[in-house]
This record gives sequence, C-alpha cells and structure tokens, in this order.
Amino acid sequence: MAGSVTALSDDLWLAIRREAEAAIVADPFVEASAAFILDQGDFGGALAFLIGRAICRTDADRAQFVRTAREAFAAEPALVDAAAIDLSAIVRRDPAISGLLAPLLNFKGYVALQAWRVSNWLWRQDRPDLAMLMQSATADQLQISIHPSAQIGTAVFLDHGTGIIIGALASVGDEVTILQNVTIARHQNDPRHAPRIGHGVLLSAGATVIGKLSIGDFAKVGAGALVTSDVPAGCTAVGVPARLTNCAEAGARP
Repeated sequence: MAGSVTALSDDLWLAIRREAEAAIVADPFVEASAAFILDQGDFGGALAFLIGRAICRTDADRAQFVRTAREAFAAEPALVDAAAIDLSAIVRRDPAISGLLAPLLNFKGYVALQAWRVSNWLWRQDRPDLAMLMQSATADQLQISIHPSAQIGTAVFLDHGTGIIIGALASVGDEVTILQNVTIARHQNDPRHAPRIGHGVLLSAGATVIGKLSIGDFAKVGAGALVTSDVPAGCTAVGVPARLTNCAEAGARP
C-alpha cells in the first residue's frame, strides 16, 4: 500500500509540473505564483515552499517554516503522501475544478491542512511551542485554526476554508468535507473529550459540533446546525439544537 501511495505522489507531482508549464506559457502573469513549482525537485519541496509563503509575513519566518516543513516531510514521507491524497480528493469532489494546479495554488483550506500536518508532526515530536507557533501563523494568515493535537485523516477537503476551527483532541476521519465557518471543539465542562467525525461526513457552512460526541460515517450536518450529541451513521442533523432527519430516528434530537 505504501508503495502505491508514493507512486501516486510521484505521478501527481509530474502532472502538477506539466500544468504549471502550460499555465505559464498560456498566461505569463501566472508565472509569479506558479514558477516556484518548476524550481522544486519534488512534491514535498513544493509543499514546504507553499506553506512558508502562505502563512508567514516575514522572510525570516518564511525560511524557518520552510525548513521545518522539509524536516517533517523527510522524517515522515507519509505526510507528503497524505497531501497528495488530499489534493486528488479536491479534484474528485469539487465540480468546479478540472486540474491540480488551481487548488494547489489557490485553495487556502488545502495549504492550511498541510501546515497542520507539519504542526501535528511537531506536536508528536514533543515540540509543542513550534507547533503552536505554526498554528497561530496559519490562523492569522489563512483564518483557519487547527490545533496540533487534533487527528485528521486523508482525502479531507476544507472547502472555502475561512473561519474553520478544529480544536484540541478532535478527530476527523477520511473523506470528510468541511465548509466555511465550521467549529469542532470540546465543551468547556469536559475538556478531556472532543468530537469524533467519521468517514465521509459532510459538515456544512456554519455548523458547530461541540462536546463528547460522534458523527457517524457518511452523516451530514446542515448549515448553521448546533450538534451536541451523537449523530448516527448516514443521518442528517439540522437546526438549533440539531434534530435528526433521513434515518430511523428522524425527528429526534441527536
């Protein structure tokens, strides 16, 4: 499995380079934002550069975070593989996207997620201060805050991105889509437990998921919903407070 995923990363990198070359030829104005891709030797190098450019205000900070990302990717190549899967998932799930270059360069949710992967690596390496500094920089520049202690799977799509908060200890499964202004966080009365978001879940714009609860696989949370209890797999939760629809417990509160 690891070999096949790495092959995906390599193939994706070659496709990105081809798209960048074609885009620069078609519109020289694109060169300012895309030329760095042609200067990088691999996908991990491009990601590190992209993270530094996106979340830092100064050249010194940019150089620091680029070095840190490269260190993380060299120590744990699975982070680069996860980034490749995330990018492929955007192309697969977003009908407005037909290539890899546009979401790589322009989707701040994507780069924020990859910055989180680096901060999470730092957290696991017992380097919490730098991990939190990276979270703070990402939140400041991209308006997306993901705590380094959170757990997030692959093929995750942070669509639009602005205002997303994923708090400490939260768990997000594979193939999850999260729209803007979503909050996933612990309840202040029980800070030891955080929400668990299952596989294939959709969290719509403005949804709030709070406390010790689980959102089951392929469940949906409607726009603006407030969820404070479990949502069974395949169900939809809507409203404030949320109630269940599209499942056996339809009409009940989750």
